[in-house]
Amino acid sequence: MTTISEAITTIKKAENDADKLIESTKENSSEKIEESRIKSKEIIEKSEEEAKSDAENKARKEAVHISNKTAEKIEISTKTAMSKVEEASDLVVKSIL
Repeated sequence: MTTISEAITTIKKAENDADKLIESTKENSSEKIEESRIKSKEIIEKSEEEAKSDAENKARKEAVHISNKTAEKIEISTKTAMSKVEEASDLVVKSIL
């Protein structure tokens, strides 16, 4: 009788231990899932910030490039206009003389 009683007690203890282990595993899983969500969110946010920063840098470089090209074109146009003004003044002076 004692052996059966001890076996029943051991089985109940094992069931109790198993239930505790299952509950502990569920809690650990929930914690790990939440940690993974947080880390994923941080990685996504960081990637978005880096992409935005890269896009802004690229846009700045393109704007500087366009500005430089425009300045070059303005300088060429100014030189061309000045040479035309000089030619026109020479013609005016020649026609007056």
